[in-house]
Amino acid sequence: MAQRYLHPDSPWLLALLAALVALGPLSVDMYLPAMPAMMRAFGTDISQMHLTLSIYLTGFALFHLACGPLADRYGRKPVLLAGTLLFVAACIGCSRSESVGEMLFFRFLQGIGACVGPTLARAVARDVFGPTGAARALSLIAMLMALAPAVAPTLGGFLLLVLPWPSVFVFLGLYGAVMMVLIQLFLPESLPGIQSLHPRAIARNYGELLIDPFFLSVTVTSGLIYAGLMVYLASSSFIFIDMLGVPPHYFGFIFLGSVAGYMGGSALSARLSRSQDSEHILGRGVVMATVATGLLLVSSRVWPASVAAIMLPMVIYSTAMGLVLPHAMAIALKPFAHIAGTASALLGFIQMSLAAATSALTGQFLTTTPKPMVWMLVIIALTSLVLGLRAHRLYTRTRS
Repeated sequence: MAQRYLHPDSPWLLALLAALVALGPLSVDMYLPAMPAMMRAFGTDISQMHLTLSIYLTGFALFHLACGPLADRYGRKPVLLAGTLLFVAACIGCSRSESVGEMLFFRFLQGIGACVGPTLARAVARDVFGPTGAARALSLIAMLMALAPAVAPTLGGFLLLVLPWPSVFVFLGLYGAVMMVLIQLFLPESLPGIQSLHPRAIARNYGELLIDPFFLSVTVTSGLIYAGLMVYLASSSFIFIDMLGVPPHYFGFIFLGSVAGYMGGSALSARLSRSQDSEHILGRGVVMATVATGLLLVSSRVWPASVAAIMLPMVIYSTAMGLVLPHAMAIALKPFAHIAGTASALLGFIQMSLAAATSALTGQFLTTTPKPMVWMLVIIALTSLVLGLRAHRLYTRTRS
């Protein structure tokens, strides 16, 4: 097959990077409507089904630590192809699972494979668009990528109307196979310089990142904001379908508001990046997320049986996330062009570790009421606000 690599000025390059980033959310959002059916098929409970998300996020998080250094040594493209191949194989395994134990094993492998898409798409954006263009590029990628969670739950719900739950994983495997073809044909190699894979070199690179207080503050802040969304996603099918009685094929439509919020936040993020620096946009997003969780706490108490009482505050939260994530990524990667793959990997590892831990913890307490999810979101938002203020002080001190 002839290779026709996309030029950095081509909008199709942004679309391809967005499709790679979408590997992660698709693997979460599309199977959410199937979780109650899977729970019944496996004869298990809510906490075990929560683990199918947490174990996926754990695999996703852990492989970041190897994915970044491998991509900095061998290039972005070979690691993308190998990881996506593992993703496809794991999807096949998920579709053929006959017990929750088998599902957990293949979901872990699926998380490892899915990790390469979002991690290395960010690194490619930093390679191609540079330190100043990366924030706007990542905002546009986020806006395009938001189509995935818009379509995924709805598609998953309608698949369940005519096919059993394994069809969701078959579809994900086909998506991964198509991505492998597109990577091979159209994605140019963007590695700016080869890094050593010697353990000392890897430790030195990670050490350089871990001793940077600004990198850590920004990364953990954005990781907590992302973890809040994962807590909501992991809990949502049980809250809306089992507790509030929403039919599975309508479940996806509930997410359209959150998706619209995220797309709106990402579009606003791209526009604001032309006139404001990333640090101030990040701060505004964190404040907005905190306000959203406060509204969620109040509305869920006043209208405990209302879908809108949970859905509408999460629209605001998703808008805030659209402001936070692209600029947090750009800020975190900006000083580390020489190890962009490793920096992106550590950012992703922290992000996914927080998401796995908080969603698993929430699942242990979620039974017949949304309260555990609501309180977890409030705690997450307040913690991110404290860390965001610390990052702002560090930024102000650096500027002065």
